[in-house]
Amino acid sequence: MKCIILAAGYATRLYPLTKNFPKPLLEVNQKPILDYLIEDLESTNEIDEYIVVTNNKFNKDFMEWKMNHDISHKLLILNDTTDSNETRLGAVKDMHLAISLKDIKDDTFIMAGDNLLDFSLEGFIDYFKEKNSSCIMRYQEMDKERIKKGAEVVIDQNDFVVEMNEKPQNPKSNWASPPFYIIKKDDIKKVEESINAGCNTDVPGSFIHYLHKNSKVYAYEMPGKRYDIGDIKSYEDVILNYPGVVKEKEKTR
Repeated sequence: MKCIILAAGYATRLYPLTKNFPKPLLEVNQKPILDYLIEDLESTNEIDEYIVVTNNKFNKDFMEWKMNHDISHKLLILNDTTDSNETRLGAVKDMHLAISLKDIKDDTFIMAGDNLLDFSLEGFIDYFKEKNSSCIMRYQEMDKERIKKGAEVVIDQNDFVVEMNEKPQNPKSNWASPPFYIIKKDDIKKVEESINAGCNTDVPGSFIHYLHKNSKVYAYEMPGKRYDIGDIKSYEDVILNYPGVVKEKEKTR
């Protein structure tokens, strides 16, 4: 399984912290945000290569991070060549860049590199294997205003994705979907198809909106919490409150 990490954003809401430094490499408890995600995935022994898509502005930072990483041999840094928030390619085009340049034909874990989770992704991978179809994650969000700013997912009684909507004006459910997807190898080509079909390439959920209409997609319920670092206050809160990753087997001890 490959892993594409979306890290080409400019995080303007976190200025001045991210004016000249990439958000996924900001530290929480003396460790880059991205390291928590990669270390957890490494513990599953499922990923044979990580492809980090960044931009021209932060490419040097990620290259330095890679050289000092324990699994540098499994890390590939891709520069999407953009230099500003105004010229960004957008998440879906960055996915396609990685898929096309690496000629990916494997099952692929796609995630944003600037989120923290307090649970392991191992359960999500197990769920994907059980369903044998492309999968997304979901969590319950009772604040409709928050759903309006993110991605809404509507499911049936079997976790099958019935609808996926980015920034819905009138949310139909209380399920929200963060940018963590496992795409079945047979569906990888649909990233390019979604772009050609005119999807909003700026947000990753727009690809899922296209995909669920053209393939089977299931939604895994997150067993814990996601920490979304959107501004300086939320970053400060995470530094104070983030507990780290807890695996399911550790919870039962």
